[in-house]
This record gives sequence, structure tokens and C-alpha cells, in this order.
Amino acid sequence: MPAVLCAVAALLAGCSRTVAGDASPDLRGSAPVELARFYDQVLSWGPCAGFATTPGDRKAFADRSFDCARLEVPLDYAEPAGTTASIGVLRQKATGARIGSLVVNPGGPGASGMSAVPAIVAPGARATPLPSRFDLVGFDPRGVGASTPTIDCLDDADWTAERADLDVDPSPAGVAQTEAENRRYAQRCAQRSGGPGVLAGVGTRDVARDLDILRAALGDHRLTYLGYSYGTRIGSTYAEAFPQNVRAMVLDGAVDPAQTAADQLVAQYEGFQRAFDAYAADCAPRPGCPVGADAAQATARFQALVRPLVDEPARTRDGRAMSYSDAVTGVVQALYSAEAWPTLTEALSNLTAGDGTLLDRIADLYYGRGDDGRYDNTNEALLAVHCVDDERVTDRAAAADLARRVEVAAPFADDGRAVVAALDPCAFWPVPPTGRPHVPEVTGLPPTLTVSVTGDPATPYQAGVDLAKGLNGSLLTVRATQHTASLQGNPCVDDIVSGYLVELTTPPTGATCDPPA
Repeated sequence: MPAVLCAVAALLAGCSRTVAGDASPDLRGSAPVELARFYDQVLSWGPCAGFATTPGDRKAFADRSFDCARLEVPLDYAEPAGTTASIGVLRQKATGARIGSLVVNPGGPGASGMSAVPAIVAPGARATPLPSRFDLVGFDPRGVGASTPTIDCLDDADWTAERADLDVDPSPAGVAQTEAENRRYAQRCAQRSGGPGVLAGVGTRDVARDLDILRAALGDHRLTYLGYSYGTRIGSTYAEAFPQNVRAMVLDGAVDPAQTAADQLVAQYEGFQRAFDAYAADCAPRPGCPVGADAAQATARFQALVRPLVDEPARTRDGRAMSYSDAVTGVVQALYSAEAWPTLTEALSNLTAGDGTLLDRIADLYYGRGDDGRYDNTNEALLAVHCVDDERVTDRAAAADLARRVEVAAPFADDGRAVVAALDPCAFWPVPPTGRPHVPEVTGLPPTLTVSVTGDPATPYQAGVDLAKGLNGSLLTVRATQHTASLQGNPCVDDIVSGYLVELTTPPTGATCDPPA
């Protein structure tokens, strides 16, 4: 594209150029010389409108305090002279005495880091010194959101069918049908995303490498990072690969890198059952609680409410059908934070009257379905990353055993039918995994801060304890029922996190924060 056309397009669609710069060699650290052109690139910042991939982004990215650019990285680090990927980056520049950049990732995998920064500084958010002292930077990991190539497995019609297909037939024919669907899913992901080479590069190992190139392109000799949930996996992977390049790192809602994927899944379901029990205990004393006045019977009451949906979906006021899996997914989404419990009560009360509208809309949030009926690629990217990061279950007996462990861990989500011993899409993924469970080796890593919430349903508290120990870092315990806690309005948490990021001051051993009074 001629330069003048790119300049015009930048005004209309956020087009940006990547040009070679004169970055100091010490910004490259120990990076191989063949990666120099990536480390030396200069980001061309411009309007963010052309980077928006959802209606919410289109509104948020119109704010002129944000600017955006594209970072060029190798699609395959083994072939840096080959095809490249483009990483979307959003920035809000520091308003005061700048320390450097604070790079944020909200997790997923599959969530947009570009969308995370506007959320952190949204009107009503509790003020901290961070926007004054740091350029706040969010990036969409490869395959996610505005980054290209983008993971794409299903169109909007496919998603409607996927949500209605429960795969509950445990017979050999049912297992064969489910596996055929999962095989086709893996094939479609490869075809629609740009081939197996794209899928091979979406794992956390390569995202961490991209993050180091981003650090250099931002002009930071060392990285300051805030990662939530899966973002802690990115952080711990980066810390292991580039410990000498870390300035400060907050890891909130930890994924334990030493835990197997199967054990993580079971622990997560145990966490959601605990959150469901906590919701039931809060709901039971209230008049008309839809899971009953006896919290000990709440799981059974919920099962009786939703299990009939396996055979007969609930109707919604907008003419859609809410499946059993949509009902459970909606509850899981609402269990991420106690603040959503009143809405969950309303949704379940409506369902008892045969109206699944509100619970279905809560499930839409989890699936990334907008009000326009369009789906983002969050969940497609989530699966793709897990298929590359995690060890795979390729034995049907092992698949059945894992399904049984999940049922025991979270009986509220048990459909009451025999387990279907089918292999999931990752068993048919066209590229091998690149990760393995292990304790990170982080010699030379400066002090880090892990934040772990006692009642976190998605990333249980113990994982944070284990990650802090594995990184030889500090741990902040937050007594609450919610997923993650940093920069979410708790003064105790926000002051400790901000003090660490700005002053590099770690909290004392045993540091604990309670919910605000």
C-alpha cells in the first residue's frame, strides 16, 4: 500500500506501519540476532477505531485518550524470516512522571488485552496512581481479537447449533457421533484460521516471546506486567524465559503451571461448586429463593430445575431456546462474582416460571455473543490455546474417568446421565502441544507479587499459593468470593498492588485483605 494511502487509511481504520528503528541493542537483551528486526521495530501509533472487533470495543476505542498500533512478530519463531503475525496493541499514555509501560492481560485464554485497559480506567473505577506513572498497555495475544491471523472455528449459525447440541448419548454410536463432530471442529479451526501453522503458534510459549518483543518496542528495558487468570500463565512463562527482563510482575488469579490440565479442570469445578454453595447459603434466608430455603438441598433443587432442559429447552422472550448447557453456563458465569448473585436469583426465579431469557443472556456473556447476535472469538481462541498448551486425553477410559471426577467435584453441573466417554477436539488437533506441567525455573527473577482470592471459583486459592512459592515471590491473600481482585475497588488490594508496581515494595509475609466495609 502506498504510504499516502496508508496515512489516509489510518484515519479511517487504524492502519499502522511498522518501521525499523534504532533501538538500543540492550533492549534486545539476549534475543537471537535473527530476531533483531522485530526487537528494533518502532510502533506507529494512531486512532483505535479500526481495531475494534465488538460493539463494546467500538464505543470504548472512540476515546481519544487511547491510541493503537500493530506489533509484527514471527508466526513461527523457528523461521523468523518467514510469515509474520500482527499483534494489536492499545495504549493510554501516562499523565504524570512516567516510570514506563504497564502491560496488562485479562486472561481467558482468548480475552482481549486491548479491551482490558479501557475497563481499568472506566468512569467510576477507583483512582490509583498507575495511570499517572505508567503508559497502560493492553495487547491481544496472537489469534485473539484484533490480532491476525485470527482463530476462527465457527460462524454465528454454527454457534447456535453448538450451544443446542448436548452430546449426552453414552452409547458407542453416540460416542462416535460426538467424536466425529469434535474432529470436524478441529479441522474447521485449521481451515478457517489459516492452516495448522497458525494453530501451532497460539500457545503461551510463543505469546511470551511476543511479549518480550513488545517490551522492547515500547522502549522498556524491563517489563512491568499485570496478568489476571490465564494472564498469570503468560506471566510465569515469561518469567521463566526472560527473568532478567522483568522489573515487576503482578499475577492475580493464578494458574499453577505445575498442575496437569486434568487436575486444573477438576479443581476449577470444585471451586465453582464452593461458589454455588456460597450463593445458596446467601440466597436461602431470602423470601422466594429459587434454590430453596435449605442451602443443604440447593444442589438437588437446582438439578431438578435444569435437568428437564436436556430434553426440552426453555423458551425465551426473544424466540430463542435455552438449552441445559446454556443454563449451567449462565450459572457459572454468574458465580464469578458475588455481585452477580442478585441477578442470578432473578434469572433462576424466571426459569422456575418457564422463562429462560435472563439466564440465556448471562450465558451469552460467557460465549461472547453480543446484542447483535454476533459472537467474538474468545471461546474459539480459548480452546485453541489449551489444545497447544496442555497435555491431551487420547484414551477414552481416561476421558470417562475425568468426566466422572468433574461430576463428583461439581454435582450442581451434573446432568444426571451416564458420562459420554468421547475424546474432545484437542485429541484431534492437527499440531502437537508445546507445553508441559512443571515448576518454573526462574533464577535471577526479581520479587513478584501473586494475588490469590480465598473464594475464587475459577482459579482456586491454592494455585496462587503454589505459584508464589514456585516463583519465590510474595503472596497477597484476599478474603472474598470472586475471580481476581486487583484494581477492582478494594482499597487494601489496590494500594498494595499499586505500591508494588510503582515503588517495588512487596507486602509482608502473611499479608491479607478483607472486603471493603
